[in-house]
Amino acid sequence: MKVLLLNGSPRKAGCTYTALTVVAEALEKQGIETEIFQAGNPDMENVKAAAVKMAESDALVVGSPVYWASPSGQIIEFMDKLCSCAGKDMLHKPAAAVTSARRAGTTATLDVIMKYFTYHQMPVVSSNYWTMVHGNTPDEVQQDAEGIQIMRTLGNNMSWLLKCLEAGKKAGIEMPVDEEKIKTNFIR
Repeated sequence: MKVLLLNGSPRKAGCTYTALTVVAEALEKQGIETEIFQAGNPDMENVKAAAVKMAESDALVVGSPVYWASPSGQIIEFMDKLCSCAGKDMLHKPAAAVTSARRAGTTATLDVIMKYFTYHQMPVVSSNYWTMVHGNTPDEVQQDAEGIQIMRTLGNNMSWLLKCLEAGKKAGIEMPVDEEKIKTNFIR
C-alpha cells in the first residue's frame, strides 16, 4: 500500500513539508509506503507526474500553507488540474488534508481542500482534532506538540482505514458502482 502526500507549498522543506513528514513517518511505522511530492509547482508537466503517482497510490494527503486565510494559489491550481486529468484515479481512495499556519485561516483552508475529496467520493480521514499545525518556521512547527500529535494520529488513522479496505477486498467486498451522473438543464 502507498500514500501520496502532496506538498502544496512553494517552499520544498517548509512548515507544510514538516507536517507531511510526520504523517509519512506514522504511516511508514505501520508498514505503509509513502511519497511526498512537491505540488507547489502547478505546471502541467508536474501535475501529469503527480497523476501517474496518484494512479499507483492507494490514498492521498494534500498539504497547504495558509495564505490570506485560504490554501496557497499553487495548490488550488494544482488540484484543479490534477482532478481534471486524474480524477478517475482518485475515486474512492481515502484522502486527508493538512494545513500549516502561523495563526489562523486553517479551517477555511481545510474546507477548500476537502471539496476536491468529496467530489471524487473519497473517504475523508480525520484525526483527533483539525489537521493543522502552527508555526512560522519548521522548528516552530516541531514545537507545536499538539499539532505534531494530530499529524501522527492522522497517519495512524489513514493506515488503519487502508488496512480495513484491504481486508474488505480480500473478503470479497466490492467497490461501489457509480451511477451515471444526472445531466440537468437549468433555466435562468
